[in-house]
Amino acid sequence: MRERPRKGDRKRFFSDTPSCPHEGSGRVPERGSPIVRRLRLGQELRFLRERRNLTGAGAAKRLGWSPSKVSRIESSKTKPRAEDVTAMADLFEVDADKKRELLGLLRDAEQRGWWEDYEGHLPGEYTRLLGLEAEAVAQRDWEPQLVPGLLQTEDYAREVILATRGISRITHSGVRSRVEARLDRQKRVLFRADPPMIHMVIDESALLRRFGDASVMREQMDHLLEMTAIPHVSVRVLTLDSVHPVGTGAFIHLKFAAFDDVVYLESLYSARFVEDLELVAGYEMAFDQISSMALDEDESRSLIRRVAMQWRR
Repeated sequence: MRERPRKGDRKRFFSDTPSCPHEGSGRVPERGSPIVRRLRLGQELRFLRERRNLTGAGAAKRLGWSPSKVSRIESSKTKPRAEDVTAMADLFEVDADKKRELLGLLRDAEQRGWWEDYEGHLPGEYTRLLGLEAEAVAQRDWEPQLVPGLLQTEDYAREVILATRGISRITHSGVRSRVEARLDRQKRVLFRADPPMIHMVIDESALLRRFGDASVMREQMDHLLEMTAIPHVSVRVLTLDSVHPVGTGAFIHLKFAAFDDVVYLESLYSARFVEDLELVAGYEMAFDQISSMALDEDESRSLIRRVAMQWRR
């Protein structure tokens, strides 16, 4: 368990890590994510400004911009133009190599991510999750209600999505696109060349809650067992008779090599990211507590196997 970070004690992208090999090439590497590139660009511009002892308002005044424009660029709420990045680099008196790095990040941020093919049918925060997942080196999921999306079968995923139609308007094509996006996500996260270490804890109730008919659930349990054989995937079950250590809903905790951890939360009609380091550390401790109460991997496989047999009856 790492130390609980102090508020404001944030890692920097380029101050303590070597330059990325693709910088300045205008080409996204195999695992590159435009969303992460945009976040890295904003963070680096903020670091450079702070290193010059400039406030956001002070930088905006010298650039002839509104303070909100500087804030939106640094927080990655808007994608800057090359002229904007150049103007900020000149103001911060960076050298030619650093300016090329910044412009290289901007070019990479302008590339299309695979998730953009489904953008019209997916919530905005969910597409951001897909972009962040593309570069995560580790992922920790707690799921008290469903089999996690990364481990869902096509039929189970469809039934989960159809279950929301009572409260939201999703067309037939929308359902199809969401299912396709979920399967595409699985392929690109679980089976990429350098996959993240994935640790999942699933509540036993998620294995028993029916979506579709018994054949859908039986297939899902069999698939879940197959997924536990993947070396970089750990699945553990928190049983119904366990002492539940933390009263929290589902969350996904993403870890990065050169970027601060983030936590993704979904609610009924929206989703959001937790980026404050103290809060993220709290979710990390929550996962550790939940995990400590769950069955180990072998015991979890045995339980999943028994549940699969129940769905065969």
